[in-house]
Amino acid sequence: MTARGRPFGEDNPGNPAGRPKGARHRTTLAMEALLEGEAETLTRKAIELALDGDGPALRLCMDRLAPVRKDRHVQFDLPAIDTTADLPKATHALLQAIAAGELTPSEAADIGKAVDAHVRAIEVTDLHQRLARLEEGMQQ
Repeated sequence: MTARGRPFGEDNPGNPAGRPKGARHRTTLAMEALLEGEAETLTRKAIELALDGDGPALRLCMDRLAPVRKDRHVQFDLPAIDTTADLPKATHALLQAIAAGELTPSEAADIGKAVDAHVRAIEVTDLHQRLARLEEGMQQ
């Protein structure tokens, strides 16, 4: 039976003689050898096909010219959230930023997750402090 979770600890490093970091797969090396010297010709052909209206070639060229944006830095005024009572101000700011076009709904959702995690941290800290005060009062 194999161990579940983390079977490779400090005492069992797995396969220390395995592939070194940065080593490339032999299939990748073989493809590069086949394409060596042909990259410019293939690129030109893809561009010609795209210009002639070939959909997949056009998509290939556009993906290289304008790749799908993964993430972007957003900047807007988010009020400080020091207590859970500050949460409505923060959500209001998020909604205003969406309405003004400063944030997309998906960006606001991502920020909302971070705000939610921050609020949960505040709640846990608050509960911990309240419990400590109760325990301290019971000991007196």
